[in-house]
Amino acid sequence: MKKVMLISIFAIFTACSKTADPIKISKLDKNEYEPEKWKVNYPYEYEGWEKTKDPTPAGKSYYKKGWDTDGKIYDKLSEFPFMSVIYKGWGFGIEYNEPRGHYHMLKDVLDVDSSRRKAGGVCLTCKTPYAQELSQKHGIDYFSKPFDEVHSWIPKNHRELGVACISCHNPEDASLRILNQFTLSKALKKINFDISKATHQDMRSLVCGQCHVSYIIKKDKDMKSVDVFFPWDSSKYGNITIENIIKTIKKDPSHLEWTQAVTGFKMGFIRHPEFELFTNQSTHFKAGLSCADCHMPYVRAGQYKISDHRVMSPLKNGLRACIQCHNQGEDWLRNRVKFTQDRVASLLIKSGNATAKLAKIFERINKEKGVKKIDEKAYLKAKEYYEEAFYRVVFIGAENSMGFHNPQEALRVLSDAYAFALNGEAVLRELSAKAGINIPEKIDLELNKYLSNRGEKKLNFDKSVEIKDPFCKTDF
Repeated sequence: MKKVMLISIFAIFTACSKTADPIKISKLDKNEYEPEKWKVNYPYEYEGWEKTKDPTPAGKSYYKKGWDTDGKIYDKLSEFPFMSVIYKGWGFGIEYNEPRGHYHMLKDVLDVDSSRRKAGGVCLTCKTPYAQELSQKHGIDYFSKPFDEVHSWIPKNHRELGVACISCHNPEDASLRILNQFTLSKALKKINFDISKATHQDMRSLVCGQCHVSYIIKKDKDMKSVDVFFPWDSSKYGNITIENIIKTIKKDPSHLEWTQAVTGFKMGFIRHPEFELFTNQSTHFKAGLSCADCHMPYVRAGQYKISDHRVMSPLKNGLRACIQCHNQGEDWLRNRVKFTQDRVASLLIKSGNATAKLAKIFERINKEKGVKKIDEKAYLKAKEYYEEAFYRVVFIGAENSMGFHNPQEALRVLSDAYAFALNGEAVLRELSAKAGINIPEKIDLELNKYLSNRGEKKLNFDKSVEIKDPFCKTDF
């Protein structure tokens, strides 16, 4: 009798404690792009995703404001004026805004200045769930055709659809999967990571790594886009370094996507490398955390525990994700984040200004190259220093955590950038002295010229910012 009772009690306990899967009301097509169709089976997840179209709480994030409830879209060139100098000649030098939520991912590309879309259809790679399909169907035409033409190949009702359920989940069972095989899967093979052996926790970062990574748009001799790939050559999973990214950019002329106006140099570029910075031996990565642990913390929805699909900075939802592990309280944690980001921001401004200053010295010397005798070996050495500084500054400036994803590495990268910029300046000043070229002790970055003269996109730049903010003086 006791045995029967124990079995019955165990059966009842098991039934009550088992995590129930959502009831599958409808079967989804294997290529179901429409989030509304997923809503039937996953209403709570859909509700969170839909909220990414709304502004986030204002004033909660110090440096990565995004689209706050104050109604502003923040212009990074005005926040970090040195960028307007070193990005001149590139779409980012005309309009470079803090992003909005996932819901607006593609719409932001449609709204931004058209110079940001000159690379062609390839600009859609991280912005639409149709990227993999476009690549399979159209091959090189997907990369090289004009953006508007390729955009018209997306079904009309989804031409503003950003990240969607299918971007990260298998429609059959909602398991995590990589949709963009032509980018991330290819890159993982390059660093010998077997995706079939990835854990669920690995996948909670890898699905984000389809888009939150840097990439190179490969060009042909006519500067038409012919491919897109992640610059992970010679790196390893958990150790994708800025040094190897720079080597990959510099090893092939087809990786140089634009000509910098101030120096005249052909350059590559680095975009939003969140995955690379976070997974490069950061404290949280080594502790076993994923992107989703911090940006999609578990929440209670009815009888279920689900990941919060309103993806945003932990700073904007009361640091709910952080408090699960850190018991010091919200105020202490918030101050700690600010302290860390302040240090990174300060060094970003310092190294960025030094890099912009070096660019302006090159500009001055280039005007004299045909007249004065220049030590070409020294000039090329200074150029090498400049490129090393530039890519490091762009790496941290483009990364969307102001260094918090990996503070030690962010500070190391920026410290090296500052050193490279100073070394380049020293070489050029010695070169100039020997060539009889006068380089003033203080270099005017002419920020008003770059910030105010951006074609159609002046973005109401307030010239008085130079007086108000000591970091923004034109005289360094």
